[in-house]
Amino acid sequence: MINSRIARLREWMRKEGLNAFITPSTDPHCGEYVPRRWQSREWISGFTGSAGTSVVTLDKAALWTDNRYFLQAEEQLKGSEYQLMKSGLEDTPTIQDWLRTVLHCNDKVGVDGWCYTVDGINELHQALNPFGIRVMPVGDPYDELWENRPSIPDNPVEIHPMEYAGETARSKISRIREAVKAKRADAVVISMLDEVAWTLNLRGTDVDYNPVFVSYLFISQDRAILFVNPQKLSEEVVRYLDFEGVEIKAYEQIVPFINNYQGALMLQPEKTNVNIQNALKQGVLMHGECPVTTMKIMKNDTEIRGYHSAMLKDGIAMVKWMKWVVPAVEKGGQTELSVEKKLLELRAEQPLYRGESFDTITGYGYHGAIVHYEPTPESNIPLKAKGLLLIDSGGQYLDGTTDITRTIPLGPLTFEEKRDYTLVLRGFINLGRAVFPRGTYGSQLDALAREPMWKYGINYLHGTGHGVGSYLNVHEGPHQFRMNYMPTPLVPGMTITDEPGIYIAGSHGVRHENTMLVVNARLRNYDHHTPPLPHDEGSGAPAEGTTFGPYYQFEHLTLCPIFTSPILKELMQQEEIEWFNAYQQMVCDALTPHLDSETADWLSEITKPI
Repeated sequence: MINSRIARLREWMRKEGLNAFITPSTDPHCGEYVPRRWQSREWISGFTGSAGTSVVTLDKAALWTDNRYFLQAEEQLKGSEYQLMKSGLEDTPTIQDWLRTVLHCNDKVGVDGWCYTVDGINELHQALNPFGIRVMPVGDPYDELWENRPSIPDNPVEIHPMEYAGETARSKISRIREAVKAKRADAVVISMLDEVAWTLNLRGTDVDYNPVFVSYLFISQDRAILFVNPQKLSEEVVRYLDFEGVEIKAYEQIVPFINNYQGALMLQPEKTNVNIQNALKQGVLMHGECPVTTMKIMKNDTEIRGYHSAMLKDGIAMVKWMKWVVPAVEKGGQTELSVEKKLLELRAEQPLYRGESFDTITGYGYHGAIVHYEPTPESNIPLKAKGLLLIDSGGQYLDGTTDITRTIPLGPLTFEEKRDYTLVLRGFINLGRAVFPRGTYGSQLDALAREPMWKYGINYLHGTGHGVGSYLNVHEGPHQFRMNYMPTPLVPGMTITDEPGIYIAGSHGVRHENTMLVVNARLRNYDHHTPPLPHDEGSGAPAEGTTFGPYYQFEHLTLCPIFTSPILKELMQQEEIEWFNAYQQMVCDALTPHLDSETADWLSEITKPI
C-alpha cells in the first residue's frame, strides 16, 4: 500500500515538473502534534512517530527520524521503498546532503508552502541553490492523492477561566503590543496554536492530547483579530472575545488580510509557514521572536498553584496504580495495554481531568528500550512477574498538565537491570538537585544527568528535559535540557522535566521522570554541605561570599514515589541518598491525607528511607 502511494506521488511530481518532494511531520501552524488532516507524512510513509521527514524522488524514497523512533521506524518501514535515515548519527547524511547526491543541476525540489517553515525553506535554498537545485513552494499533493482525507477540525472552542489562567486576554494582548512596539514593528502574526490559545485564554480539542484549536492571531497596536472557523465559536465565546477586544474573521481570510496589510509585520521564521510570509505584498517584513514564546513559559502564581493541584491529583492516581500493578501482574492476565487502561481509569476519577497529555508509553522488557514505544493490539505483550515495566504518561487537567515516567520492578531483576536503574536514578537526582547562577542554560546542566552513566560507557541520545505547558502542550520550548546548545537561560517560573534514561536493545529500558519548577535557591553556608531538598525554596538573594548571583534550583512538582527495591545502594553517593530519602518522604507526606488507609500504609512502606 505504501509503495503504491509513493507511485501516485511520483505521478503528481512529474505533472508538476518536480524531481523530489519533501513531506515534514508538521502542519500550517508548525506544531509537533497535528490534526489528522495534516498527518501526511504518516499517510505517505506508514511511519506513525511524531517526528520525521519523508523525501521522495522519482526513483528513491528515504525517511529521517531521531533516535527516539529508530526501532519503531525500522519495523514500520519494512516492505516499503523507504530507506531509514537515523538523524544525529555521524554516518547519516542530512536531507540536504542526500539530495545533493541523488539530484542533478536544474532539478527541482517541491515543498508544500503551508507546511514548511520560512527557516526550513531558507536552509534548503542555501544548501541546494549553489548546486543548481531549485527549491519551490508548491501546492499540497495530498489534497489530490489522499482519498477521504480528513477535513480541518471544527470542534468547539471553550473559555479557559481566570481561576486557572491568572491573567486576562486583554492584559496579555497589551503586553504583546508593548513587546512588538519595542521591536519597532507594527504588528505580529501568531501561528503556533498553543500561543494563540494561551494569549486568548481559550482552549479546544482539534489536536489529540493538546487543548488547542486551528487558528491564527493577528495583533497590531489597535487591532486583535482571530482567524478561525466561526462555527467553532459559541455565542458565549463570541461575547467573551468582543469584551477582550478581539475581532473574528474566517480562517481562510488570513492570506487576503496579509495581502492588504501595509505596516511593518513581524513573523518568527521558525514558527511561520512560507505561504503566510509570501502573502505580505505591501507591508514591511520583519523577522523576530514572537513575544508570546517567552511570556508563556513564565508561569504566573495562579498557574503555579494549578500545577501543584494537578500534580497532587496525578500523584494520587499514580500511587493507586502502582499499588495495584505488581500484584495484578503476579495474578496473571495483564498486558501492556491492560495496565495502561487501568492508569487511564484512575486518572479519569480525578477532579478537572480532561484526558491524556500524550500517547502513553508502556514498554515491558525489551519494549522498554524503544524510547517512544506505544503498544498496539498487534505489538501488545503479556506482563510477567519479573523484569522492568517502563511507563511514561501524563494527564491534562483544567489547572495543569502533567508528565511523569516511572520504571516498575515486576519481580526478580538481573544485575544489569538493577545497575541501569540505579545509574539513571543517580542522573535524575544529580540534575534534580542542581543549584546554578543566573544565566545558566539547560545544555550546561544536561551533563549532570549523564555523568553517572558516562563512567560506564553508557549514554542516551534524546534530550533530558523539556518545558511543560499550563493546560497546554506537554512539550513547551524553547528551554530544554539536552546535549546540543539551547540558548535560553533557565529562570524562575519555568517548568521543565528531568528524564534521563538507559535503553538496552532487546533487553530493557529505564527512565525516571519528574516535572520541576525553576525557583530561587536557598543557598547553604560554606560550613553546611547538605544539598538542597526537593521542596526547598529561598529568596535567591546572593549570600555573603557568593558571586554571579542570584542562584536558582528546582522544586519538584511531581508527587509520586520511586520503587527502591532495584536500587544498588553501593553505587550511590551519600548526598544522593539523602536527597532521595527526602523526596520520598515529601511524596508520602503530601499524598497520605488523600489516600485510604490501606493505600497510605502501602505508600509509607515503599517510601521508607534507603
